[in-house]
Amino acid sequence: MSGFFKSSVGRKVAMAISAFFLMIFLLQHLFINTLSVFNPDLFNEVSHFMGTNPLVQFALQPVLIFGVVFHFVMGFILEIKNNKARQVSYAKNNGAANSTWMSRNMIWSGFVILAFIALHFIDFWFPEINTKFIKGDWSGLDDGEFRYYEHLKHKFVNPLRVVAYAVAFVFLGLHLAHGFTSAFQSVGAASLRKKLGNVGTAYAIIIPLGFILIAFFHYFKH
Repeated sequence: MSGFFKSSVGRKVAMAISAFFLMIFLLQHLFINTLSVFNPDLFNEVSHFMGTNPLVQFALQPVLIFGVVFHFVMGFILEIKNNKARQVSYAKNNGAANSTWMSRNMIWSGFVILAFIALHFIDFWFPEINTKFIKGDWSGLDDGEFRYYEHLKHKFVNPLRVVAYAVAFVFLGLHLAHGFTSAFQSVGAASLRKKLGNVGTAYAIIIPLGFILIAFFHYFKH
């Protein structure tokens, strides 16, 4: 297994698998957040289930956190390896002619997304962990004091926070525009990559745009 991660192909496959996992999570997360626009009560119920179900809290949530950390660490490792390889290839030809701007700058969009995740954790995950595991209050939906719909909409009162979220999701879209199709290529499905080109473009636009619209909805609703 250690040899697998030491090889360039192995690292790219591992990176692609973690990308698929996180893209599925984004779909699920957007679906739940969309409920806050159309049905706040159902949003509360689903959030309560996700926030109190033992399987989600003690199995799926640690896997998700590991997936996020693994994806970014592996991304940084690949970027370092690629930069070393480019130093040789750029001396022979124009690297920009063989790759897109986004593919050459995935590391920077990754840094912006990582900063956003830190903000998102401060806004939502840390207060939840503090309430449930430090204060020992698992009532959640019963009092609605610290999370769910009320907590969500209060976070989007500040226009600077809304703009920060919007900018972060724009960078997420740019990241996905390259990452969606390259993930298929990394697992040896280059032909499928070509067929899913439009799907990848749609995904890279719709998912970030959905989160941005939700943020603006709650901001203008106040």
